[in-house]
Amino acid sequence: MQRAPRQTRTRLALFAAPLSAFALAAGGCGGDDDSDTTTAVAGGPDLTAIKQYLTDHSTALAKQAARMRDLGDRYYELAEQSGFDYAALLRDHRAEVGQILDQSKQAYTVANPAYEEMEGIVAGVPRLAQYDVDIDAGADGSDPENAVSFSLELANGETLKQPGNLFFVTETALYGTNPDFLATGVEGDVDGDGKVEFGEGLPDAEIYSAATREFEEQARSLDADAQAFEPTQSDAFTALTVMTPTMSEYFEAWKNSRFVAGEKATEQAFVAASRLQDIADILGGLVLTYEQVEPEIAAENPQQAAQTGQELNDLLAYVEDLRDREAGGQKFTAEQADTLGAEAQRRAEAIAGQLTQAAQQLDIELQEA
Repeated sequence: MQRAPRQTRTRLALFAAPLSAFALAAGGCGGDDDSDTTTAVAGGPDLTAIKQYLTDHSTALAKQAARMRDLGDRYYELAEQSGFDYAALLRDHRAEVGQILDQSKQAYTVANPAYEEMEGIVAGVPRLAQYDVDIDAGADGSDPENAVSFSLELANGETLKQPGNLFFVTETALYGTNPDFLATGVEGDVDGDGKVEFGEGLPDAEIYSAATREFEEQARSLDADAQAFEPTQSDAFTALTVMTPTMSEYFEAWKNSRFVAGEKATEQAFVAASRLQDIADILGGLVLTYEQVEPEIAAENPQQAAQTGQELNDLLAYVEDLRDREAGGQKFTAEQADTLGAEAQRRAEAIAGQLTQAAQQLDIELQEA
């Protein structure tokens, strides 16, 4: 199963703040938009911490994507030397292949939180949101409404049309969970112990190298746009109201992943780390974003500002507790995952409603994707 795409985000009925002409038009990525909403609002809060947080993470992601691309190139060169005979590749270069793939997994496990921690901003701001589709949330071409915008041009001249988001392609190739991205005609026993264990993948070099090249290009482009990004009050409130009430979809992916479902998992991704870690990372970025706008809310309604901040931090603590319990060895059932996800969603929707009311009170426009 494809890494679950993030469905087009819809606001609760209470999210009815007026939209400016620009907000309706804002969409896609690119840092060259000179509209008013790309600049700080005079007299508004200092949002430089949001930009610094974003650029710190976009730079880190670009660094790891470049590392993955370099390792992907090395893997492709070895496969090419072996005539793309993967049995021969393992016979002649097993140790080097194992080292490359281990290092690739290491880079992946650094790249993933580098993105997830800034996802609330990237996915929640319309003019950056296409990066989220292509890097982390988009589906393959079988789901046109939610599909990624790119196709992979393979070195052999073939095209892999809209294969799914880049984290999905790279993770499932590296960890061996999607046969579409794996070498054929050979058992992927990379470590040579006579069996293929879970998490042991031998990627198709054509696909994997093309995916890592695309990943590097996307990450560098996101970093460039992040450096040019000047967050506004509208950006901050839009990200908070769009991204906070998304708990149910994340918990559903967790429930279907190997961390809960075990051998019966239908989710091919979320193998390198539990989806609970991703949720905590996303909420951490949203907490930072809220902290930058909380003083303005407090100036209008101090009690509401304090309540919203407390509830958002409590939601983060709730997820972190689940994450830590799981990491400590506790196993959750599918039924528990549903119950826990419903509670997280209930809390998140209440917070989003409060944020929407605050935006309306402050006459801050919420952008539409």
